[in-house]
Amino acid sequence: MTKLSVNINKIATLRNSRGGDVPNVVKFAKDVQRFGAEGVTIHPRPDERHIRYQDARDLKSEVYTEYNIEGNPIDSFVELVLSVKPTQVTLVPDAVDAITSNAGWNTIKHKGFLTDVIKEFQQNGIRTSIFVDPVLEHIEGAKAAGTDRIELYTEAFAHQYNLGDTKGIKPYVDSAMLANTLGLGINAGHDLSLENIEFFKKNIPGLLEVSIGHALIAESLYLGVENVIQMYLRKLK
Repeated sequence: MTKLSVNINKIATLRNSRGGDVPNVVKFAKDVQRFGAEGVTIHPRPDERHIRYQDARDLKSEVYTEYNIEGNPIDSFVELVLSVKPTQVTLVPDAVDAITSNAGWNTIKHKGFLTDVIKEFQQNGIRTSIFVDPVLEHIEGAKAAGTDRIELYTEAFAHQYNLGDTKGIKPYVDSAMLANTLGLGINAGHDLSLENIEFFKKNIPGLLEVSIGHALIAESLYLGVENVIQMYLRKLK
């Protein structure tokens, strides 16, 4: 079964746009779990323009499913993750000014750095995942760096699928097959939606978890949060 982890960054963006604490990030995290989500994902950035570091700490005691913290492992992020000790940390090579994640790691070029960071997290009992493009050499590099899982960056697939081209799934299938052979767990995320998630899930062997935020929140504006979570769960099963 593929788990659904809900990325709640957009809830923090909405809160921050008005000031105050509405909508409340912790309450929303509790609600999505109550509605059936099997994990909560946050992606704090250095400027804290949506999720704040304090949110990560406040959520620790309220996320009883999988707690996934994503981000670029700069010093302050590493310190945050080590203090919170989530279920999983997903390493993403964000530029400081990136609007959203836009590339996976070159795991060959950054092998030494990733190896050291991964080792530190694992020694503290935190499962590690590396955000990667569907590039076979980079998946092999992820294995060499010692990660537990990879997260496939799915924007390219979603874009092609939206154009009616289902052939865009092939690099992801090949990547998943290699990851399975190497003993790497497989997660996926970015631009997955109710429209494309079932096709993606059916074609990716060994898909353990998807992290979905932007599309799920946008769809919920029309269909309701609880309803949308149940729709995802049905498609993932």
